[in-house]
Amino acid sequence: MKHIRILFVCMGNICRSPLAEGIFTHLVAEARLTDRFTIDSAGTGGWHDGEPPDRRPTAIAGSHGIDITRQRAHRVRPIDLTRFKLIVAMDRDNVAELSRIAPPETNIRLFGDIAVGTGEDIADPYYGGPEGFEMAYTRLLTGCSSLLETLGVERASCSGNTSSVR
Repeated sequence: MKHIRILFVCMGNICRSPLAEGIFTHLVAEARLTDRFTIDSAGTGGWHDGEPPDRRPTAIAGSHGIDITRQRAHRVRPIDLTRFKLIVAMDRDNVAELSRIAPPETNIRLFGDIAVGTGEDIADPYYGGPEGFEMAYTRLLTGCSSLLETLGVERASCSGNTSSVR
């Protein structure tokens, strides 16, 4: 299997994309495939550059055995658009913004298309309550598991902690 470079993107890089990065990284590690992937996340906006993920997705991830506390937000850089071979946006607004700034050959995909298969946007839970973050976790876990399969890898054997959704 060739090395795959994947970038998860949302608006500010403090909620959905760091959660997706954490979940996918965890699944890849469980499958013992860490050396085959480069995984990162970024935002289309730079308002939170250098900040850790929001406390709410950090707590949700932690409750499922995933640590995202070392991540730091950053805006998508021009080099990211050529360095990463697969750029996965959380919603259509982010796909549109990435398409506006990226070279035409950039592989930009909607998470709801490539990972979940429903074409849905992963809703931004930032202005909502805890249930929105749990829903985002659930959709991202489902999608990241499928994405690992789509990329030609046997589905990671999830620990009970990671695969459970309360």
